Formats: sequence, structure tokens, C-alpha cells
Amino acid sequence: MTATGSSGAAAKPAKNEMTELESMLADSPSSERVCSKLARILSVHRSEIALLRLEKGSLRFLHPVELRSAGVLPVTGTAVAARTAATRTPLLSNSFMRVRHASLFEAVRLSTGEEDRSMEQMPIQKIMSVPISAEDGTVMGVVQVSRKGLDAKLAGADFTGEDLRKLEQATEILARMPFMKEGGEF
Repeated sequence: MTATGSSGAAAKPAKNEMTELESMLADSPSSERVCSKLARILSVHRSEIALLRLEKGSLRFLHPVELRSAGVLPVTGTAVAARTAATRTPLLSNSFMRVRHASLFEAVRLSTGEEDRSMEQMPIQKIMSVPISAEDGTVMGVVQVSRKGLDAKLAGADFTGEDLRKLEQATEILARMPFMKEGGEF
């Protein structure tokens, strides 16, 4: 399978993109592979995807791998991911830099591929944050997609309602991935 550029991913109908993501379930893929596919679907860099799993009242990073050892976010905290999990409410913000937020995790150096090197340690300018819920409605985790850059214009296009809809569809598939189960391999 060849890698497609972001323009190739954007040209595919959303249903085909989600079918591709869902077809990965049979392979029990790593969180890394799934997040790379999600990055292509949403036309962002791999380093602009964060996947967190709820474990004992805290959110633990599954992706990027460099943040797995960076600690956990208590669901009772003020971090965007914690608020997303606690309120079960999606967030889309195209003016995220103006929102007061903890930027500790943005400062962690990511050992990313060539295409992501320009994104290393850039501030998040735009973000979508969506809870991942089991069929019974229990929150299992959070997925966040961002656009990073020195300013909002350099970060790229604004996220749209359609982008948020795609991410919400993707969470239905993410909830069924083995790595989202507490204690599962990432």
C-alpha cells in the first residue's frame, strides 16, 4: 500500500476513509498505525494526533509514544482532554492559542518522521477533542487532533464541522480497537 499525500486523503469520500480505518480492526493494529491512518484521513501530521486511554480516573497517552512516560492527566483536572472526558462533549477550536491551557505536553520533543520535523515543539493553534465511548456510553478515552504552527495562519486551514464529524465517526471505530481496553497493548 502506498502512502498518499494529504490532498489524496482529502479527495476520498469520508465513508471509504472510515471503511479503511475499520478494516484495520481485524489486524489488531498498534495505536501508532491507527493514529497514522487517522492523520492521513484528517490531513494532519502524525505528531498532531493525541490518543489517550482512561485508566483508574486518569488519562494516559497511547500516542504519541513519546508522551507515554510523561505522566497522566486526572479527569478532574483542567486539561482540555480531561474536560472532554469529564463532560463527554466534543470541542472544536480554531483559536486555541487564545484559550488558556497547559502547554507542558507541547514542549516534549517528539522523535517524528521527516515530514513531521517542522512540527516538533510548535504550539497548538487549532484543536478538535472528542471523547471515545464504549457502546454503553462509558468514556474509554479521548482523541485530539491539532494543527500546530507559529501562528494560526501558518498552522493551516481551520477545522470544519465536517472534520469534527469525521473524527466523531472515527471514535466509534477507535472504541473497538483492542488497545483502547484498559490493560490492552498499545
